Amino acid sequence: MSDIEKVKKLREVTGAGFKDCNLAIKESKGDIDKAIEILRVKGISKASKKMSRDAKDGVVVVSGDDRKKSVIEVNCETDFVAKNEDFLNFVKELSELNNEKNSIIEELKVATMKNGKTVEDNLVALIAKIGEKITIGKAKTIQSNDGINNHYLHTVIKDNVAKLAVMVSLHTKDNSDTVKTFSKQLSMHIAASNPLALDSSSIDQSIIDKEHELVTEELKNLGKPDDIAKKISLGKMNKFKEENSLLTQAWVMEPKKKVKDVLKELSIADLKIKEFYRIKIGE
Repeated sequence: MSDIEKVKKLREVTGAGFKDCNLAIKESKGDIDKAIEILRVKGISKASKKMSRDAKDGVVVVSGDDRKKSVIEVNCETDFVAKNEDFLNFVKELSELNNEKNSIIEELKVATMKNGKTVEDNLVALIAKIGEKITIGKAKTIQSNDGINNHYLHTVIKDNVAKLAVMVSLHTKDNSDTVKTFSKQLSMHIAASNPLALDSSSIDQSIIDKEHELVTEELKNLGKPDDIAKKISLGKMNKFKEENSLLTQAWVMEPKKKVKDVLKELSIADLKIKEFYRIKIGE
């Protein structure tokens, strides 16, 4: 095999540019395996320089079934790369692995992909090939053997890859189309309404404290007397909790009703919202 044929072969295997492959073949004295190692080292070097940049774009990918479902966020620098075929192939396979590993990122990074290399090695190679910072972000798995899991994707790029994803887990023994339809509608509601928690008691205390601080400062600037300010503050905080708790939010499909009203109208005794997770690129 001539050197030029080896360079072509190296390009096919690694996806690296002609110049880099040509130099690697010369450095390895024609040994393709050694040339791959040389490019890998150079790839790591390139990747490390790119990791100091911001990766604010990207995708979320969902995998799984009615019993177990997972979502993973993969960030990159531009929307152009988020639609790149190599990038999409990587994130789709990564998503399946993430579901197997229950969203435990440490285990996911050392898991083996179809090409026999680890996720981490494939990530480094992809960064070197594409030329952008790529990082694995948040991941979540929901699992239920006593109910239904469903999801909704918004701004879909391809298949199960999108910019926003919602997963919902319902507790019930009822496996009817009615429950499945409700779970899908609930996912769409969460995508639009972005609740902070299932109910007001579950909202993170730090968020409550921050909102109370902002309300207090606002009323102070308006010069309200203390007794009136306290009443207004209480009302504003109750409204904040109501609007940010899933069960008390206005149902997107019929705003005159609250989510808890729709849940009650279904008249399914054991139906409960077990958990939900919403993730959007850029938030």
